Amino acid sequence: RGPGAGELVGAQACDAMSEVWKASARRVLITGGDGFLGRSVLAALAGQGTFETLVALDVREVPAERRLPGVAYLQQDVRDDGIADVLAEHAIDTVVHLASIVTPGKDSNRAFEHSVDVGGTRNVLDACVARGVGHIVVSSSGAAYGYHADNPAWITESQPLRGNPVFAYADHKRQVEEMLADCRRQNPALAQTVLRIGTILGERVDNQITALFEKKRLIAIRGSDSPFVFVWDEDVTGAIAHALGGAPPGCYNLAGDGALTIHEIAARLGKRAIAWPAGVLQAALAAGSALGVSRYGPEQLDFLRYRPVLLNTALKTQFGYVPRKTSREAFEAFIAARAKQGRPVTCA
Repeated sequence: RGPGAGELVGAQACDAMSEVWKASARRVLITGGDGFLGRSVLAALAGQGTFETLVALDVREVPAERRLPGVAYLQQDVRDDGIADVLAEHAIDTVVHLASIVTPGKDSNRAFEHSVDVGGTRNVLDACVARGVGHIVVSSSGAAYGYHADNPAWITESQPLRGNPVFAYADHKRQVEEMLADCRRQNPALAQTVLRIGTILGERVDNQITALFEKKRLIAIRGSDSPFVFVWDEDVTGAIAHALGGAPPGCYNLAGDGALTIHEIAARLGKRAIAWPAGVLQAALAAGSALGVSRYGPEQLDFLRYRPVLLNTALKTQFGYVPRKTSREAFEAFIAARAKQGRPVTCA
């Protein structure tokens, strides 16, 4: 079927990708510069010593002990109209847009998250166009495809981007990608590299997914393998650095080779995966959410059973980046890192 309302077909969206930008980046601005990814990207780029300018923007002031030599740190919200002036002042040719709300705080709300994720991206795009920036690299997510029963076993970039209205992060990433596609049609001189990132693991990663693996028993849904594709954090950094080195712009799934089912993950951790009937688990999640004893609601059922499984063929053959770790190797590295930190996720 063709895309309906709120759907964006990846292949069509990227067919008209600009071929103008061929040069390596020289003067780079990074949004979300003090976030988890931002710090890693800045460290990698500063370590190369090949950039004339590196500017890090973050909504928070970056403490002196975290500042890297040769990086200009600015405290600025991505929703601030003044970003265009910063681009002009530093003659920025490339923007790496990482600012996003992945794990909302307890006092967060949907309107605020939308204003940052979607409104902030619109503001950054408008600034790039206004100031003649040549290239923008955007950290999107596999969540933009959405959690749907008719997702194919392996998702390529040609699949429609449908998100899920009940999941703020997935819905906002879908809206951001629609905005990016509109910008590509209207402003082809601004080349885009859009990385649809899988589940990130790393030595210091703590998020909603890793919390699932820390449980004594893992949750499975009867009739679903709930496969996960992982990408090591250094491969995310490596892919972004590769984009800045003159790699072809485009939309790319960013994940390690292969996938692990929830049952394979449980076996590796030495834990049981309890397979719940879908209806029973949905009712239990609804009750726990209503009583305030669970942060997860019934919508999490689809998050667990219809996970988009990203195929990375285009990343390797067209973009030219081969992740150093497969999904399995990333998971093994995560287990080893947790054990070394004295926070093992495996059972003895």
